[in-house]
Amino acid sequence: MSYGESLPDQVDRVAGLSDAQADILSDIRELYRERATLERDYAAKLQALAQKAVDKKNKKMALAVVGDEPSQPWDEETLQKSTLENAYSKIIASLVNSQQEHVNLADALNVQIVGVLAALARKNESYRKKQALFYQKVLGDRDRVYGDRAKSKQKYDEECAEVETYRQKQERAQDDKHSGRATKQYQQQVVDMHNAKNVYIISTAIANKMKDRFYAEDLRSIENQHQHLQSNYITNIVTVLHHAQALQLSHHDALKNQITIVDVSLNEIDPKKDQELFIEHNLRPFGAPADWGFEPCASHYDTDEVSVEGGAKVFLQNKLSRSRTKLSELKPLLETKRKEAEQAMSFVTAGSGNPSSGNVDAIDGLLEAQHQVTLYETSQSVLEAEIQIIEKALGGDEGSQSPHTFKSSSFTIPTECGYCATSIWGLSKQGKTCKACGISVHSKCELKVAADCPGARGVRQKTTDSASSSTSVLSRSSSRASSAVTPTPSSFTQSSPLVAPEAEQPVVRVIYDFSPTSPFELAVQEGAIVHVVEEDDGSGWVKVVDQDGGRGLVPASYIEAIDGALASETSAGHSLGSGQFVRGVYVYQSQGRDELDVSEGARIELTSGPTGGRNYADGWWEGIDALGRKGIFPSNYVELV
Repeated sequence: MSYGESLPDQVDRVAGLSDAQADILSDIRELYRERATLERDYAAKLQALAQKAVDKKNKKMALAVVGDEPSQPWDEETLQKSTLENAYSKIIASLVNSQQEHVNLADALNVQIVGVLAALARKNESYRKKQALFYQKVLGDRDRVYGDRAKSKQKYDEECAEVETYRQKQERAQDDKHSGRATKQYQQQVVDMHNAKNVYIISTAIANKMKDRFYAEDLRSIENQHQHLQSNYITNIVTVLHHAQALQLSHHDALKNQITIVDVSLNEIDPKKDQELFIEHNLRPFGAPADWGFEPCASHYDTDEVSVEGGAKVFLQNKLSRSRTKLSELKPLLETKRKEAEQAMSFVTAGSGNPSSGNVDAIDGLLEAQHQVTLYETSQSVLEAEIQIIEKALGGDEGSQSPHTFKSSSFTIPTECGYCATSIWGLSKQGKTCKACGISVHSKCELKVAADCPGARGVRQKTTDSASSSTSVLSRSSSRASSAVTPTPSSFTQSSPLVAPEAEQPVVRVIYDFSPTSPFELAVQEGAIVHVVEEDDGSGWVKVVDQDGGRGLVPASYIEAIDGALASETSAGHSLGSGQFVRGVYVYQSQGRDELDVSEGARIELTSGPTGGRNYADGWWEGIDALGRKGIFPSNYVELV
């Protein structure tokens, strides 16, 4: 389909289309010119970035390869042995090479695309101007023929008028002597009229022929020439644009090659090899510091032997007993932490090299577990050293095996220390009270009291009527803790020193209203059910916690014990679920009756209350499993849901 056949007499519109297409293609040429400018600007920024990276690398790489004070000489070749340094160098080289590739692309676009497009545009503009001039010439030739016809018609009309004039002259000159001349002039004018007529007819035929040719051939030819020029120009432009795409594909292949080179160098990074290189350049002779020895006081001569005379022996015996107890509690907890660290290490190893698998968070858990193991092992070493030197000093004379079970106490009335016989006073845990025999001492005197507790030997000391009416649950718990059963890891947790586990707190009823007179006391109403967290230590006061978590002292005579059924019901009501759940992440096997098993994916509901749920102790939470059993479990084995 051609313009000439389909669009007769629309040369101006066809020419306008050529102009519009030339304008669009000019915009495309400008697009590539600006693209080349951007490539060059980007290349300059890459070059600056690469130079900045080189400067930083030159300053810091030696520290990252051989350290700040290597023991062996090193040079640039030494640094190049590092796989990390090699990968870093390849990354920088990739930036430099990529920068050059962008410069090459900018040059190629300017020369091979923008320049060629500009040349084609200039040539196309020349063709369009020539075509416009030719169209004007064809129009001029046509209009000249049309003008000649109009002139011949005018000439013919004029000759016809002259014939009529000469005819009238001839009629007037019939009898005149000039009649012959008039007749001759008339006849000549008739000949001229006929000639003008013939010229007019011929010019009309020519004009018609020119018209037919103009519309049937010339206009079609001109429009088809425009069409050919458009097709040829666009085809040439497309060829150039295809070349532009080829240049960009080649550019992308070059960039991809740089990425491949860096990727290969990253795969070659070997932390162990780099660590060996660091070790090789930091080998130094090492000797452990000498052991410390005993340094006698300048004002008192003494030997380096441990004193085991009188009160010093009692102090050592108590300290030995306490250290052994702590060590027995620490060992199972340390073993649990070691297993946690092993499980975390397995998880980290399985997810190594895949940060999206949660490996980053797992490493944090591994470090936490390893740090805990280190701290527990340090505590174990301290306890073992204490036990070893004390056992050696005592030579088997470890004294009575009936130690007191002291608990922290607050005293609102003056109380005499059972060891130094001075007063104990205050609400800030300034003293200790034995839960078995009731003796009260200063905190500083605790280890000085001989381990011969009558209560521990089964001889219970008589106390006041109010005290004897209710056996201390805390005392029973302490007696069980000192039995031969190995403590569970949870028994080593650092929970609140004044609050026993909720299941072991005595439940009592308030029988009188009490209004506090100091900030250390708690307001209670008659009939209220409260939990005893510190029993009467002889001061006449008991520390309790109410259903809202409020804590404080109330007079011991204002409360009474309640029967076991009501106590169980009240305790259960106080530790209802909180509605907050956790999900097991690792498997944990309970190691005591107060603990819960944790299965991977199993849900546990946290308990409520001031000492329940996440408030139970550091590292341990309390909850209720799917079977309704209540217990505690390690908090790092679960996650909140």
